[in-house]
Amino acid sequence: MNYRPLGASGVNVSEISFGCWTMGGLNWVNGSPNGWANVDEDDIVAGIKAALDAGVNHFDNADVYGNGKAERMLARVFDKLGVQTNDYVIATKIGHFPGTAEHAYEPAHIRHQCEQSLINLKRDYIDVYYFHHGDFGPDAKYLPEAAATLDALVAEGKVRVKGQSAYSADDFERVVPVVKPQVLQSWAHALDDQFVRPGSRVSKLLEEHGMTFVAFSPLAQARLLDKYNPETPPQFEPGDHRKDSSAFGAEAIAALKPKLEALKARFGATTEDLASIALNYILAQPRVACVIPGFRNERQAKCNLAADGRTLTADDIAFIQETLA
Repeated sequence: MNYRPLGASGVNVSEISFGCWTMGGLNWVNGSPNGWANVDEDDIVAGIKAALDAGVNHFDNADVYGNGKAERMLARVFDKLGVQTNDYVIATKIGHFPGTAEHAYEPAHIRHQCEQSLINLKRDYIDVYYFHHGDFGPDAKYLPEAAATLDALVAEGKVRVKGQSAYSADDFERVVPVVKPQVLQSWAHALDDQFVRPGSRVSKLLEEHGMTFVAFSPLAQARLLDKYNPETPPQFEPGDHRKDSSAFGAEAIAALKPKLEALKARFGATTEDLASIALNYILAQPRVACVIPGFRNERQAKCNLAADGRTLTADDIAFIQETLA
C-alpha cells in the first residue's frame, strides 16, 4: 500500500482509505433521509480487518452518519480487533447534524460535537476534522467564528489537521481563505471529476494553497461496478438517501450499461477490475491524497483493495474519459 500526504500537515494516509458512511445505517436528520441500508457489525469487522491487513491506515467518519452510530461502531470494531485507534488516522466531520442549535456551525455546537465525537471514537484527539459542507449561513455569517473555533481546537490539541468538505467550487473558493484547511474533500469519480481534473477551479485552489484532496464516492456509489439491472432497478428503504434518486433509476442505469461494457472489454469484467480502474482513475489526478470508498462487508472491502498496486497509463485515462463522457 502506498501513502500520500494530507497537505503539509505531516500526516500520511493510505491511497486507498475507507469511508464509514454505510456504518450509520438508515438515518434521518430534520426529517430528511441521509443514511444507507443497515449493516451487520460482524460484516464490518471482517471488512475492516481486511483493510488493516492490507495496510489501510485512514478511516473517514462524520457525526451525522447514523447520528453518532458510525463513530461508535468504528471504535467498537477497533476494540474487537484488538488494535489501538491512535495508530490510525481517524477523520470525522461536523455540519449536517445541527442538534438543537440554530445552525450547525455555531461555535458552541462545534465544540459540543467535537467533544461528543471524541467520546464516540474513544479518542483524545481527532486526526482530521472537517467542516462537512460550505453553507455557513446567510452571508456566511457563521464562517469567521467557526474558523476561529476550529483553530482553537487545533491549539488545544483536540484536532490535528483541518479539513473542508463542500459541494461546489464557489463554496470552496469562498471558504478556503478563511478556514485555511490542509485538505479538501468532496465527491470525485470517473462520471464527475470536476473538482480534481487538471485545470479545474478546485484543482487550481489545491495547488495555490498547498492542499490535497480526499475523494469520496469514487465508485459513484457502486454505479461504476455494473451491479444494477435497468429491468429491475434497485429499491431502497426509507432513511436511505438513494431512495427516489434518478441516478439509480432504470433510464440512468440503461444509459450507463454500454459504457461499462466498453470498460470491461478493455480492463476486465470482474467487480474487482471495475473497482480498480475507477479508484485508480481518481488516484491518477493531481493532488489527490486518497480515495475513500465505502463498504458493507469483507467482499466489498476486498474489491476496494484490488486497486492497490494497479496503475493506469495516460492512454487508459483518456479512454476512460472518452468512454464515460
